Amino acid sequence: MTGARPIRLLLVDDHVMLRQGIAAIVEPETDMQVVGEAENGAEAIEAFGRLRPDVTLMDLQMRVMSGLDAIAGIREQSPQARILVLTTYSGDVQAVRALKAGAYGYLLKSSLIDELLAAIRAVHAGRRYIPADIAQEIAIHSAEDPLSPREIAILEQVATGKANKLVAWELSVSEETVKAHLRTIFLKLGVADRTQAVTTALKRGIIRL
Repeated sequence: MTGARPIRLLLVDDHVMLRQGIAAIVEPETDMQVVGEAENGAEAIEAFGRLRPDVTLMDLQMRVMSGLDAIAGIREQSPQARILVLTTYSGDVQAVRALKAGAYGYLLKSSLIDELLAAIRAVHAGRRYIPADIAQEIAIHSAEDPLSPREIAILEQVATGKANKLVAWELSVSEETVKAHLRTIFLKLGVADRTQAVTTALKRGIIRL
């Protein structure tokens, strides 16, 4: 890498210690350089426009503006922007949402240092980077019917412990409509009851508490 310009990185995460940790990992690497940081999606969009980094490391769950919205905002500025999601959420649905928004890679914060560095280099080179276990989950569920926005809204209400009657009232639908949607949700998720539906939806990143 002697003589080559280092990969310029923008770190986006609402935890300063995480940003500092990544910066410490990158510091010894002669082919990488942290050029900026942001603690939410809105700051990320502004910093990207100002710094034009080669690779942006993006958290998903942040205050003010989410990582998904920030990815979309950055891609509006630069359709070729290289964005690597770095998150704690391993769910296949969350990963698909990030990739559809324009991310080039999806990596867990629990990944080993070598994998993080390899992912940065791969994304910088224009290659997709998805861990094998997450890619397998995406493949397994790719042929399934996704939950509709209404079904997700009902499941989010159920996840808070609300009974069907209260869910119906909250969403201005009949209790029978809620029951019908739940039957469809169970079928799509391959589960038998409300508890399993919520557990599966949380694991896959369909809903968040």
